[in-house]
Amino acid sequence: MKFTIKRVIAAILLIGSFAAPVSAAPFEDAVAAYGKGNYATALLLLRPLAEQGMVKAQIMLGVMYSQGQGIRQNYGEAMKWYRRAADQGDAAAQTALGAVYANGLGVPQDQTKAMEWFRKAADQGFANAQNNLGSIYDRGDGVPQNYAEAMKWYRRAADQGYVNAQTNLAIMYNNGHGVPQDYAEGLKWARLAAEQGFAAAQYLLASAYANGQGVPQNYAEAAKWAQLAADQGSAIAEYYLGLAYGNGQGVSQDFVQSYMWFEVSAARGYQDAVQGRDAAAKQMTVAQIEEAQKLARDWKPTGKPAGLLLRQ
Repeated sequence: MKFTIKRVIAAILLIGSFAAPVSAAPFEDAVAAYGKGNYATALLLLRPLAEQGMVKAQIMLGVMYSQGQGIRQNYGEAMKWYRRAADQGDAAAQTALGAVYANGLGVPQDQTKAMEWFRKAADQGFANAQNNLGSIYDRGDGVPQNYAEAMKWYRRAADQGYVNAQTNLAIMYNNGHGVPQDYAEGLKWARLAAEQGFAAAQYLLASAYANGQGVPQNYAEAAKWAQLAADQGSAIAEYYLGLAYGNGQGVSQDFVQSYMWFEVSAARGYQDAVQGRDAAAKQMTVAQIEEAQKLARDWKPTGKPAGLLLRQ
């Protein structure tokens, strides 16, 4: 699992702190330009603010260097700006540094240093870093696997409404990792994240309803939540819809829709969908297959992409 640096951008606007009393107007203009993809303008506005010590500008400059947005990708420069903000105690920058070391971006991969920076941010109550710590303990990535420690950090982040952590907490309860297996508790946490529009949690709800785990089996509800996740581009949810339409579970049986969703899922690399698509094709005419293929080609995700205002 990779820790995504871009996700800390949300903290710049929602949680990040100012290191110096500089004017906010140029920064707001930079954010607006960035949101429109006008990276050259954003860079011109951000650099002097970052040089003056504005933490938010330093982090955004680091993100732009790490992503190669409006400038040649340069992890060394990204690290420089993250470090300047992190040294001022900013939790978002500390989380970004943790992600750099965890992923080995421009530096040797170093889980010890990643843990050090994640913990600094987590100890400040920064949910992103708390979730990352939970994930490291959950997987035993560079540390002994410790489900109890993973649960501790997931819960701290989940209690702040952080959807990734709420989803991870649901998975822990479903699997009985660090706690007794409890599908009802898993369902509770999955629903909290799903109702915020988080695709992974929406699929967990779909799976719970399909299998009657923590809730009475209800294929219609399963299809509803799978549809919401599939619309955002969840390959496994798209695969589930292929099955649902093929079997007529929770929806009217429709092999065109079944083939279309299998095809969309397969295009995202979900290998089981290839077999499902081929099975659906055996029940279809050539004209129906062509219709389904066109639907798959024309399909676009409707979920909002991650961006400056999306807290992840």
